[in-house]
Amino acid sequence: MAIHGHTPEPSLLSLPAMLLLLLVFCAYVAAQTQEYLHPNILDVTKEEWHQKYGKQHDMAFTGPLSFMHLPYAKCLEDASQPFDIAILGLPFDTTTSYRPGARFGPRSIRAAAPGGGKAYTLAWGAGVYDFGARLVDCGDVPVTPMDNAKAIDQMEVAYSTLLARPVHGATKSYTASMAKDGLEHPRIVTLGGDHTIVLPILRSLHKVYGPVSVIHFDAHFDTADVGAVIGPERISHGSYFTIAAEENLMTNHSIHAGIRQKMGGKTMVEHDESVGFAVISSEDMDDYGIDAVIQRIRQRVGTGPVYLSFDIDTIDPAMAPATGTPEAGGWTTREVKRIMRGLAGLNFVGVDMVEVAPAYDHAEITSFAATSIILDFLMMMQADSPPASHVTV
Repeated sequence: MAIHGHTPEPSLLSLPAMLLLLLVFCAYVAAQTQEYLHPNILDVTKEEWHQKYGKQHDMAFTGPLSFMHLPYAKCLEDASQPFDIAILGLPFDTTTSYRPGARFGPRSIRAAAPGGGKAYTLAWGAGVYDFGARLVDCGDVPVTPMDNAKAIDQMEVAYSTLLARPVHGATKSYTASMAKDGLEHPRIVTLGGDHTIVLPILRSLHKVYGPVSVIHFDAHFDTADVGAVIGPERISHGSYFTIAAEENLMTNHSIHAGIRQKMGGKTMVEHDESVGFAVISSEDMDDYGIDAVIQRIRQRVGTGPVYLSFDIDTIDPAMAPATGTPEAGGWTTREVKRIMRGLAGLNFVGVDMVEVAPAYDHAEITSFAATSIILDFLMMMQADSPPASHVTV
């Protein structure tokens, strides 16, 4: 129909045709972009390796460096991997008093961890995956080696961040009953690092659980009296428990195990008691036996939330030489592993392995010892009670 005597010109393309043309153009651009970004998209199932060998699992000595080939994620940047128990490295060693080098501990421990399988052992009658928890290696916290105060804050913030993550769902239900907020919280196996890392960890745990009891395996008290010291030097790998006690992060039901250090006098023992610790010396193993050691630890910490900290120098330097302050006369790796089995069922909210300094190692024996004990940690934290002996007498 003409308007004012003018006849409209016919459209070159209808609207549907124009939309179709636009869609075709977009598809073409997308295809070209994909080809530009990924010019060699191949079907690996048609390649020679896959056709001959198929999908192969990594060997113990191959593949990405994660603990026991666990799923790996940089959890502070990637929250897509839920977990019940996380492996977390804190490569910090700038508050040591003797030999540094424990910043390389997380790497050496992971390298010594066995790959594949379930880590089933006769001692436990189970493997680390048999209890149902979701295990993830969360990598290392990028801790600065230039500023101790900043490093300690970085470790606390990182630990608190992961502690606040939702659990995957297979963790033990008691964690909710002990937490202030009544919620389930994941648990962390920390790879040190020197022993100072325990202070930021206890600060983080205190936000969730309040004061916790500590089982401290070590050749040394780590409760140095720093009352007269002013400034950042107050915090070191020999004084962090004193600081933690000042901040009310621990109960007075904590306990040392494996102590054999040289002391300046009885006043050190008295100060240690004031911090809240009882003591099991290295020699007590000989005098009272391993079962008595286990029972004393269990009685001391009771049924509340428990944190276990393990300095590799607990073990005699003949079997674990790679540590910052070695002391002769320590326990054997086998004795320590037996104690870990005896502690299963306590209310562990976290554990650590510290002071592995691989520069002083020989044939990686210290890292292998640390890894083996960590496997016990993973089962100890999940088991409801110590395992029964597999031997019938």
